[in-house]
Order: sequence, then C-alpha cells, then structure tokens
Amino acid sequence: MADRKTDGRGAAATAGFDRRLLPPMMLGSVLNPINSTIIAVTLIPIGNALGAPPSQTAWLVSALYLATALGQPVVGRLIDIFGPRRLFLLSTSLVGVAGVIGTLAPNLGVLIGSRVLLGFGTCAGYPAAMALVRSEAKRTGRDSPAGVLTALAVANQTIAVIGPLLGGLLIAAGGWRATFALNVPLAVVAVLLGMLRLPKEAGTGESPQRGRLTAQLDLPGMALFAAMLVSLLLFLMNLHLRDWYLLAIAAAASAAFVVRELRAPVPFIDLRVLGGNTPLLVTYGRALVAYVVAYSFLYGFSQWTEEGFGLSPFHAGLVQIPMFLVAIGVSVVTGRRAGVRGKLVVGALGQIAACLVMLMLTGASPVWMLVLVALIFGIPQGLNNLALQNSVYFQTDPERTASSAGLLRTFAYVGSMVASSTTAASFGQRADTGGMHHLAWIMLGAGVLYLLLNVFDRTLGRVTDDSAATDTESDADADTGSDTPRAR
Repeated sequence: MADRKTDGRGAAATAGFDRRLLPPMMLGSVLNPINSTIIAVTLIPIGNALGAPPSQTAWLVSALYLATALGQPVVGRLIDIFGPRRLFLLSTSLVGVAGVIGTLAPNLGVLIGSRVLLGFGTCAGYPAAMALVRSEAKRTGRDSPAGVLTALAVANQTIAVIGPLLGGLLIAAGGWRATFALNVPLAVVAVLLGMLRLPKEAGTGESPQRGRLTAQLDLPGMALFAAMLVSLLLFLMNLHLRDWYLLAIAAAASAAFVVRELRAPVPFIDLRVLGGNTPLLVTYGRALVAYVVAYSFLYGFSQWTEEGFGLSPFHAGLVQIPMFLVAIGVSVVTGRRAGVRGKLVVGALGQIAACLVMLMLTGASPVWMLVLVALIFGIPQGLNNLALQNSVYFQTDPERTASSAGLLRTFAYVGSMVASSTTAASFGQRADTGGMHHLAWIMLGAGVLYLLLNVFDRTLGRVTDDSAATDTESDADADTGSDTPRAR
C-alpha cells in the first residue's frame, strides 16, 4: 500500500504530486493560448465585418499581449506572496467578463478593449501552475517536475491544435463573435475547478512581510514597470521615428524603476538577484527572439493563407494542425529527457528551415507545401516551449517561481509584439505574397540570432546537470518508497 500523509490542506495525499491540482492548472494555463490561436484565423473575418485592414486588426493581437505582458509578472509576484487561489479565481472571472464584452462589441475599439481585459484575465493561469508545481515539490520533498512540466507543455500544444480548427468551426457556425463567446463557459469551468481544488494556501515559501500592504507589494515599482513596458510596447507596435517620445518615456521609466527597485525593502523585481543570475537573463532574451519567429508565423502565415492563398478560415485552421500535432509528439518524446541545449539548437534549426521554405511559397504553390511548412515548424514549437519552461524552473530563485515564470511570458509577449508590428508593417493593407516573403526574411534573421544564442551559451549545461540530478534522485526515492525531503 502506498504511503500516505496529511498535508497542510488537511487532506490525505500520497507522497507524489497531488493530481487533483492538474485540471485547474492546465485549464488556467491554456486560456491564453486558446485565445491566441483562435484569433489567428479570426482576424480576416473581423476585418471584413468591421471594415478594418490587417494593420488595424493587428491591435487585437497586440492588445491581449500588452495586457498579459504587464499582468504576468505583477500577478506572479502576488501569487508568490499570497498563493495562487485568490488570484486564479479573480483573473479567470475576468475572462468571462471579457467574453461577454467581445461577443457584444459594436466596433473594433470595444473589441480591442475586450482583448485587453482578456489579457489581464488570462495572466494568472501559468504563474499559478508553476507556483503549484514548486509548492508540491516542497510538500513532497521531490523536486522532479519533469512529468508535470511536460503535461503543461503538452496541454498548451493540444489547445493550440484545437484553436485554429475550433476558430474556423465557430466562425462557420456563428460568426466571429462566437470565438469570443467561447470564453464564458471556459471561465465558468475554470472558476469552479479553482474553488473546488485549489488549496487556500499554496505559496512558494515566501511569507508576506509585516507592515503596510503597499510596502509588501512595492506599488511604486509596479507602476514604473508598467510605464516602462507600456511605452516600449506601444512603440514596437507601430515602429516610426515620429513616436520617439515613447522611447524617451520608456528610458526614463526604466531608469526610475532601477533606482526604485535597488532601494525598495521588498522590491517587485529583485534586480540584485536577477542581475546576478546571468543564465536566467539569457533565457529571457532567448525567449524573446524565439517568440518573434513563432508568433510571426502564427499570425502572418495564417493571414496569408486566407488572403494571399485563398483558403477559408476553416481550411486555414486545418493547415495549422500538422504543426501542433508534431509539437505534441516532440514534447511527449523529449519531455523527460534532461538535455536543454540540444532541444534549443534543433529548435533553432527547425525555425530556419521553415523560414526558407516560406520564401519559396507563392499563391500558386500546391497545398502540400503549406502543410510542409507547418510540419517543420512543429519541431521548434515542441522543443522551444518545453526547454525554455524547464530552464526557468531550474534557474530561478524557488521563492520567486511564479513571478519568474510571469517574466518569461512577459519576454515572450514582447516578442509577440515585435512579431505583430512586423506582420502589420510587412502586409500593410493586404496580406499578399510579397508581404509574406518580407516577413519570412525578418523571421529568418531572428532564427539565425536564436541559433547563435543557443550555440554560444555555456550556461545551458548547468540546467542539464540540475535537471538530470533531480530526475535521478526522484527516481531513487520512488524506488525506495522514501518521501524524505532531500537536501539541496
């Protein structure tokens, strides 16, 4: 009979990971990707219905990621202090509200507003999941999250498979508004699962400091971070020298943020610790570059298959499915293997190969060439997400797991902003083949940079060593039936 013990939640639990947590963890973490992938095939129908060109509908993408990029580290920090339950329930409730507003939106401006609210609503799921992984490791004494991290990655990839196809089906059945209405039942289920299964206390080990709430949360630091990020992303979303003042605001806010965080007794982002963690900083930079390529493909290629190649939204979604199926298979096969550098290098090579094939596509190309591009892109899609996620888990301070995971998503969303701006600039008024080729050249350059970052980063070996060590020790614990926490 398996050993059982009582945890801090007053419930008997096995020494292993509490599997009751997986449904809310996975559903919460996929709320953002499902909206990301659905919108990819919805942009053209929305533009046709509201009379907006791709350069304007691109804001539907940017608005969500602007809100999420800002919200992820803020909510992650709150989760580190107070635990995931309250933040998860509040955020996922906003998803339902955003779904109602988007469904009833009379114009593009209101629709963009609903995407902003949706971004804030989806920003708790992933940091909460990573915090729960860490708290379960502390509870059980087994810091071997490979299986759970792989499950999260596969869940995101699976949703990404469903997203484009589901978007096409919803548009065919009820128009583009149905893709926003979908968020209402998803939010209801997420809130119910959170109420029933998430522990009331499950932080990552950092207790709130005594004193005023503002001192604990570093509200001035959060405000300066928001000013810095918003001004920078607004500039990236519409690159033009006339908007130089946005860069000036970003620079000023950045300088003030650094001064504030170095002096704050409880900083929002501990720059001293982060600055001394070079491997984690490099991982964040690597994520930014990787997602420039990934999101340029997701949004740019999807729009071209509809306008430049002539596919319907449903068939454009079908073309994307091979990418996500390959990504799921790659994640499952490689998920429990300790290597990180190999995954990242192969992922970079896959991006480069797919970009080269994109440069050969025209409006007269056979459909199998579109499928080939999607198949090739599936390899980096499966490898990069998993490797970056594992890197952050092992490189970060355990007491800041949620906020560090939120920062990973922030850098990814900065990459998505660059991708959205690049896509809008490449296409202009119409997603034609010339614009797609222009976009592919930019993606190719980013892919080469990503490859160089992976090849010349010597710190990646440390992630491999730590991961292999924890996997080995956990397997040994499982064989002996021991649930004694190991020394770290």
